[in-house]
Amino acid sequence: MDAVVKKEIQAAHPRAAIVTTCILAALAGLMFGLDIGVISGATQFIQADFKVSDRTIEWIVSSMMAGAAMGALAAGWMSAALGRKRSLILAGVLFIAGSLFCAVAGSATILIVARFVLGLAIGVATFTAPLYLAEVAPEKIRGAMISTYQLMITTGILLAFLSDTAFSSSGNWRWMLGVIAVPGVLFLAGLFFLPDSPRWLLLRGRRQDAEVVLARLRGDEGAVRKEIDDIEEQLKTRQHGWSMFRENRNFRRSVGLGVLLQAMQQFTGMNVVMYYAPRIFKDMGYDTHAQMWFTAAVGLTNVLATLIAFAFVDRLGRKPILYAGFAIMAVGLGVVGTMMGLGINSRGEQFFTVGMLLLFIVGFAMSAGPLIWTLCSEVQPLQGRDFGIACSTFTNWVTNMIVGATFLTLLSGIGNAQTFWLYAALNGIFIGITLWLVPETKNVTLEQIERNLMSGKPLRKIGQ
Repeated sequence: MDAVVKKEIQAAHPRAAIVTTCILAALAGLMFGLDIGVISGATQFIQADFKVSDRTIEWIVSSMMAGAAMGALAAGWMSAALGRKRSLILAGVLFIAGSLFCAVAGSATILIVARFVLGLAIGVATFTAPLYLAEVAPEKIRGAMISTYQLMITTGILLAFLSDTAFSSSGNWRWMLGVIAVPGVLFLAGLFFLPDSPRWLLLRGRRQDAEVVLARLRGDEGAVRKEIDDIEEQLKTRQHGWSMFRENRNFRRSVGLGVLLQAMQQFTGMNVVMYYAPRIFKDMGYDTHAQMWFTAAVGLTNVLATLIAFAFVDRLGRKPILYAGFAIMAVGLGVVGTMMGLGINSRGEQFFTVGMLLLFIVGFAMSAGPLIWTLCSEVQPLQGRDFGIACSTFTNWVTNMIVGATFLTLLSGIGNAQTFWLYAALNGIFIGITLWLVPETKNVTLEQIERNLMSGKPLRKIGQ
């Protein structure tokens, strides 16, 4: 180890460097949450301003997810060719440009294009930020740092809902959509202080640069040597995802499971509430002011309930929490549909229906929200992990787009009650799918899961 690296070790403040680096990268999650949440409060004012149909509003909402699907597909190549840091910088630039483009859009068509640009940014960031976090965080706090990213998403949604509430009195949807450029600027500025990923540097043959970065982040010569050796050993395992997918039936099973899990997450109906909460509260009989405050309550509930998963996932296991979450979501949406079918006529009935919707939010945030992402990464074998996760992430955005593009059509086509009953029934079906196909992976190494998968064990038993 040369003198430059030893000098960096002597000057290092590893704790501060790690915390700062991970917080800045996790701000990508905040931008993701802001973009999900901000459109919710703006749609009714956009519809009144542009005088467009519910179908056009669905396209304005879902165009972001279409962009995110494209961005996620490109992100794998970008993060390898340009590096994790430069990919995040590009995402920050697109996010700022897309936000400002939304704010000045002169028509619904232009707004759809602007939202697509925002989606590109989010697709790149949601692929690259967790990857970067996993590669720079020390092993002992890696889980906490990646969990922080998930928490930042829910925090971003809450902040967007609060921002929408603040602007709702004036009905200025342009400020609602444009103000999220401010955290985008802060994120972009902070990115220039981030180091490159040591793993990416080694991939590019830049060993000394990787040693310098790790020296700043770890502050210990022995730790730097060990991590460099570990990364180089891991890099000997080349990714062969597409060829494995064509040739290996067992790998196709794990990819299929990841795709199914992401579809299940979206068809719980969670993002219906995220994108259309004010419309849902309007149908419960609330005025605009109350709609916005209850939407903010949805965001707060989402943040707080996410902490439940962090607290219990490694104690109770994945499947018990998923069973509980799907059951809670089925009951919550089933009761909301029933109340809308019977008619909500009193203040007490209104509050009860809101409470059941918030119960649904708790069910999602404690289970399918964070745990689906965990399972999708755990069930993929090492040599095909990048391919498997890319497939499941792409599925997430496509099904997200389908949900966003069909909700208002369902409301007008089959009615409020029937729409919520449909999503409640889907959550009931997901309990059966979890029982039949989903493995319990608590306290099981990734290597053991891979051995069980490749030996042909049923999917639900690969965690045994």
